[in-house]
Amino acid sequence: MKVTVVGAGGNVGATVAFTLAERDFAKEVVMVDIERKEGDKTFYPSKGRALDQWQTAPISGFDTRLTGTVDYEDTKNSDVCVITAGVPRRPGMSRDDLLEINGNIVKTVTEQLVKYSPDTIIIVVSNPLDVMTYVAHAASNLDSKKVMGMAGILDTARYRAFLAEELDVSPKDIQALLMGGHGDTMVPLPRYTTVSGIPVTQLIDDEKLNAIVERTKGGGGEIVGLMGTSAWYAPGAAAAQMVEAIMLDQNRIFPCAAYCNGEFGIKDLFIGVPVKLGHGGIKEIIEVDLDDGEKELLRASENAVRSTLEDFKKLMDK
Repeated sequence: MKVTVVGAGGNVGATVAFTLAERDFAKEVVMVDIERKEGDKTFYPSKGRALDQWQTAPISGFDTRLTGTVDYEDTKNSDVCVITAGVPRRPGMSRDDLLEINGNIVKTVTEQLVKYSPDTIIIVVSNPLDVMTYVAHAASNLDSKKVMGMAGILDTARYRAFLAEELDVSPKDIQALLMGGHGDTMVPLPRYTTVSGIPVTQLIDDEKLNAIVERTKGGGGEIVGLMGTSAWYAPGAAAAQMVEAIMLDQNRIFPCAAYCNGEFGIKDLFIGVPVKLGHGGIKEIIEVDLDDGEKELLRASENAVRSTLEDFKKLMDK
């Protein structure tokens, strides 16, 4: 079993690769990134990260081989490819700038991956995630069940972690579901949140629960405010969990950015919905019942994602 991680010279990609290696179910993890030039020196971040991580194998006790490269030919016959490549939004950069730059990166990366692994499954982590997943799907010509975005697992993990703090319980006992786009318009669903089967609404008052929901929506911004850069441990672990579910055919139920073609009344859009994840990718989109308020929130999130996608399409048509 072989996994490729693109953008593995960066923190998120490196975390995906290392988490997968430590779980020790893949034969090889290939870490891809571009070279970096500084003056008359050339650096190879993915090769350095891979070498450093491989040298922990005797200590941590795993056999998964980590390989760093700048050559996509080394990714040949990958079962799953994770795309973390892209740039963060910098001062003076407009949202359109970010869309255009990352859209071109994800398109180019995807074309290279499917050239050498035409039957692969693609997981997108690059932002803006829902739109970049759409880009990867269009560039790959793969069935939509084989292209998905990592967002809901990360957002749900933050939600569960905050609840565990407030309730002073193990996060392992909390099950939760979020839907919608990755960002401020995500839709946490307290009705589908339980602690060892107990509805969370029986354990916490509405005011505190609403505060946790709002904190979850701004979870990424909170990390940036504390570190001056975006998160990588939780996003990396979330993407690795998706890879594991697919490659070990676990049939896990996760919220992922999946292609909807009528589900929840949404058409021709990648957006966060609950799916069954296993061999071959997305086996099923699970349509849970939503009340009127939840439907309204999901529509608002759909409109926000669709607006960003339309803006991207206009940029690409110029």
